Amino acid sequence: MNHRARIVLVVLSGVLLTALPVLAHHSFTAEFNPDKEWSETGVLTKVDWVNPHTATWFDVKDEKTGQVETWGCQGNPPGTYSRAGVHREDWRIGEVVTVTCLAAKDGTKRWGFLKQIKYHSDGHVLVFRQGGE
Repeated sequence: MNHRARIVLVVLSGVLLTALPVLAHHSFTAEFNPDKEWSETGVLTKVDWVNPHTATWFDVKDEKTGQVETWGCQGNPPGTYSRAGVHREDWRIGEVVTVTCLAAKDGTKRWGFLKQIKYHSDGHVLVFRQGGE
């Protein structure tokens, strides 16, 4: 193999390796329905501030049975939120909130994609979009 062919091979290999993470990522609409949402009120219990997606957890008391169920929403990566000016401390654990999420496409009742958090104590609202703005 001549010198020029080796250079081309190395460059193509580099391009292919950098494209692999894109191929591994899933489609948003494969998991969530952008046209269907749900809202629930409960106590914010936890935020998983991790890559590749954050997760927000809150406890909802069933009005009929009185049992507490844990609900959750997947969110954008922490870096996306940080660049938009939203930080881990903005999730105020222990407060009563109304969370709005886009519904899971598979019909999972207590899971969705985070769209909004409204704090009942002061009316503060965090609004999220699929792209993280």
